[in-house]
Amino acid sequence: MAYGLLKGKKGIISGALDEKSIAWKVALKAKEEGASIVLTNAPIAMRMGEIKKLAEACEAEIIPADATVVEEIENLYTKSMDVLGGKVDFVLHSIGMSPNIRKGKAYGDLNYDWFMKSVDVSALSFHKFLQVAEKLDAINEWGSVVGLTYMAAQRTFPFYTDMAEAKAMLESIARSYGYRYGKLKKVRVNTVSQSPTKTTAGTGIGGFDKFYDFADKIAPLGNASADDCADYVVTLFSDLTKMVTMQNLFHDGGFVNTGISEDVMSLLD
Repeated sequence: MAYGLLKGKKGIISGALDEKSIAWKVALKAKEEGASIVLTNAPIAMRMGEIKKLAEACEAEIIPADATVVEEIENLYTKSMDVLGGKVDFVLHSIGMSPNIRKGKAYGDLNYDWFMKSVDVSALSFHKFLQVAEKLDAINEWGSVVGLTYMAAQRTFPFYTDMAEAKAMLESIARSYGYRYGKLKKVRVNTVSQSPTKTTAGTGIGGFDKFYDFADKIAPLGNASADDCADYVVTLFSDLTKMVTMQNLFHDGGFVNTGISEDVMSLLD
């Protein structure tokens, strides 16, 4: 059921790869709620994914951009404003990648050049999105920028390795830039810490299936799905949350505040 939460609003959705992607679900939900959107992803990711199918469903233009390159982000905002007919009202940052995880490097054996790539793609790109938007005055007052994160930024998950540091930086950037952008333009900046989700990227992490089941047994509401996350993100794009900023918002069925559950304890009997 649609509520018209984003009627007349314009936005940029990054990171949609395929139908399992949270960004994919957010794009569909934003369209359903009345928004006009532009889709973006890195050229290599676009070749691997199915973004053209999403663009057709959302009646959206695709503007390729490498999120680590300032000039390409400048082009993204400039062209988006041309396509959409003005400044944007919301931006989704759904970008993350770790060469160390992809290549199976243990935390005590990280390749530091790859580590820097993880940070650049997964965290610094968020700052670049915000800084370029500010300089181009590309986001309307009371606009909303949301980055997707994971609670490994606060707690240790051995399989998450250098992405934990990248997500911690992402969340810090949301607070620091959230203060700055709020003072300058009333733009709010938040991160959403989502449950383990069966996306193409998530399932590529070693041991994911077991941890997914564990988290589902710990969280009193169970794991939040990608569709659930899209619903939540859309509320953060809407005017209903105009005074929410600089927050890391947990969307995980209560996992973060649960020490142990009966379901897990029963497995130990």
